Amino acid sequence: MTLLQTRYRCLPPLTGIGLRAPHLEEVVAGRSSAPWVEVHPENYMGGGSAAAALLSIRRDRPVSLHGVGLSLGSADGIDQRHLARVKSLMLRVEPFLVSEHLSWSSAGGAYLNDLLPLPYTEEALRITARNVARVQEALGRRLLIENPSRYLSWRHSAMPEAEFLAELVRATGCGILCDVNNLHVTQHNCGADPLRWLDAVPADAVGEIHLAGHARNPIDGGGEILIDDHGDHVAEPVWELFAEAVRRFPHAPALIEWDSNIPALSVLAAEARAADRVRSASAIGVSFDAQVA
Repeated sequence: MTLLQTRYRCLPPLTGIGLRAPHLEEVVAGRSSAPWVEVHPENYMGGGSAAAALLSIRRDRPVSLHGVGLSLGSADGIDQRHLARVKSLMLRVEPFLVSEHLSWSSAGGAYLNDLLPLPYTEEALRITARNVARVQEALGRRLLIENPSRYLSWRHSAMPEAEFLAELVRATGCGILCDVNNLHVTQHNCGADPLRWLDAVPADAVGEIHLAGHARNPIDGGGEILIDDHGDHVAEPVWELFAEAVRRFPHAPALIEWDSNIPALSVLAAEARAADRVRSASAIGVSFDAQVA
């Protein structure tokens, strides 16, 4: 472990922000008080000015790498060229966390611009565990696996999502990234119970919590579907789930994600402060006010 990684290992569980291109120059210039930032490695693997800016930022604060392209659930296995590029960036950035999604996005050499859900079967578990183990061996790091937003349920799933993740942790030693917005979206769309999910995953495996906004889209015949677009403020039900999550996983740092309709950096900072207020209130067992200020 390097000196930089050792310095960041015992950070207090404060709320960081997802760093996106419109805010890169501001953060490099020091116009952000975010205690840490998270980036998608796929946006920095090509080198150039963006990668140089990221290396500058990581000298001042911790950086987390949150991948979107490893396709951990793919029966085709891991793209070794992509994995090598992730590792190269990781060695330069020295992130304090590395994470990916419980999903698949490639098949037969074709890459899809989405994070597609898995059927939670024994076969899918074996495939995902094999892929996660290979990634962790190549990186020399524990990988945090994020629960997805779901819009349908596979009829032949043999186990609940939380059990699938718990088995993945037991099989590979990986960790879990708990996305509470995804839990709420999945609850609305598929009827899953987010509190049961929080109780079922191994608490000591949860290494990070994500917060984000979502869209409400009407559907034919009445009703609506929630879309995980990361394009708005965190909704009240998600704040309530976050309060429950930090009671169960008090040492996991949180992150504000905002990927569409990206606002000013000050808005992200205010959202992060709201998350810290919720965490503080939950720690002492009082009611909380997450209203952004």
